[in-house]
Amino acid sequence: MITFKKIRYKNFLSTGNTPIEIKLNSSNTTLIVGTNGSGKSTLLDALCFVLFNRPFRIIKKEQMVNTVNNGDCLIELEFDVGTKKYLIKRGIKPNLFEIYQDGELLNQDASNIDYQKYLENNIMRLNYRSFLQVVLLGSSSYEPFMKMKPRYRREVVEEILDIRVFGLMDLILRPQQSELTRNVTELSHKCDLIESKYETELKHFNAISDLNMNDLDGKKRLLEKNGQANYDYNRKIDKINDELERHKDEVKDQAKEQAKLTKLSKLEAKIEQNISTHKKNLDFFSENDNCPTCTQPLELDFKGEKIRHEEAKLTTLNDGMKQLVAEITKQEEHLLAMERISKKMYEMNVEMSKLQTSVEELDKYSNNIHEEIKKLETKQIDGEDIEQQLEQLKVDLEETKVERDKIIDQQKYVDVLRNILNDKGAKSQIIKKYVPIMNTLINQYLQSMDFFISFHLDEEFNETVKSRFRDTFNYNNFSEGEKMRIDLALLFTWRQIAKMKNSVNTNLLVLDEIFDSSLDGQGTDDFFKIIKTMTKENIFIISHKGDILFDKFTDIVKFEKYKNFTRLQNV
Repeated sequence: MITFKKIRYKNFLSTGNTPIEIKLNSSNTTLIVGTNGSGKSTLLDALCFVLFNRPFRIIKKEQMVNTVNNGDCLIELEFDVGTKKYLIKRGIKPNLFEIYQDGELLNQDASNIDYQKYLENNIMRLNYRSFLQVVLLGSSSYEPFMKMKPRYRREVVEEILDIRVFGLMDLILRPQQSELTRNVTELSHKCDLIESKYETELKHFNAISDLNMNDLDGKKRLLEKNGQANYDYNRKIDKINDELERHKDEVKDQAKEQAKLTKLSKLEAKIEQNISTHKKNLDFFSENDNCPTCTQPLELDFKGEKIRHEEAKLTTLNDGMKQLVAEITKQEEHLLAMERISKKMYEMNVEMSKLQTSVEELDKYSNNIHEEIKKLETKQIDGEDIEQQLEQLKVDLEETKVERDKIIDQQKYVDVLRNILNDKGAKSQIIKKYVPIMNTLINQYLQSMDFFISFHLDEEFNETVKSRFRDTFNYNNFSEGEKMRIDLALLFTWRQIAKMKNSVNTNLLVLDEIFDSSLDGQGTDDFFKIIKTMTKENIFIISHKGDILFDKFTDIVKFEKYKNFTRLQNV
């Protein structure tokens, strides 16, 4: 379990040199209040930035530094994971990222990216998306679970169920599987060559044994036959070499083409992200006539200009995305063609290797016949050396087959493991087991908030929603207040599942302005019924409705602006 204990930050957004320090585990329920712009939601940004190097809201990194002091921005977070105590320090101007375990600074030889991966994968065992789904729920820059794409929904659930390690293990096994396949192919080829050599030597031995010592004409005819076969083999080798030379230019830039595809895929993801951002901006200006922060009406000309700007951006980005998708498809087809040519070239090389072996054996065979003719002429034929060679070839062949069969067994084992570890293996079985539990919990929480619908997630995390009258809906059909109830039900469900699995179980829950917009009075009362059952959690609620909610919380934290800086006010 992750137990968040304390957070301190200074020169972060509107906070100045005097640090803000908040204890995160001292009270069951804490209400955070203050006027607009006083710094209430800064807590969300500080938590996300210190843990994941990105704020909760859409804020550029350089904008997070207090503009008055313009430096010495520092956030510190203390938390426990089991019996181990951790301190994270992250700063801007100067840049700082340090992880302390039980008072000792962890090795910083790795890059910041690898250092961050170690924090997420080895210490916290959750990423940014999972953190938002289990710990934070806000009114801005928050992507609810139901608005995620299916692959991101699955990623969050896998984090909560602690089964993403299966995917990491599969990635480790993938190159091992490829290496074993190559080894099996090479050893099989070696067996073919030894068997071919053995058959050639055996024919040679039998020919020597069967030939009459006086059959010099037969030897000469055999020599002539070998010469013709040698000629035919060399013609085939020349033909293969010519074809390989023709194909060489077709695959020489395969690595560059693969790198180009990777670059195009990254660009696709970036454009997709930009489309999402501009769509959110368009939805905001289309759906809102007033500023959600200051509640002042938006000027129509300003609003219209913003809508036109965002629509133009979306049009440009969507057109670019269509072109990019077409280019990616073309590039994938090109790479597939190159792979087919590479495979064909490999097969041709194998065939040429066999032919060259045959040529070498024929040359050796012909040389032997020359010698045998000499021996026949002197009546000195000796097949003992050939017999020894045949016996040695038998030994070599058997040893090679044993080695190949051993690797084939290893290959089968790895294949079975990968089948278990992939999305349709063990992970699918675990998800299948927990989906009914998830659905039960979601509906229980919805009913606790007097929202009587049947909410069902399938094993691909697509929703089916039915009303009391069995009408079918989806998430987007509901009002903002109803969506908030669904979001809360999912949040509480993920936390409950995390406790069952002891994966991303944590004491901290921070909810931003959930009472200020979407939840009505009844929804608020229903929400507090659930909160009262969560006696072992530390719940922080950020709200403008302090005067109404004071008596419902065990602790109050009030922010105020003093001389343009955020500070804590005594309550």
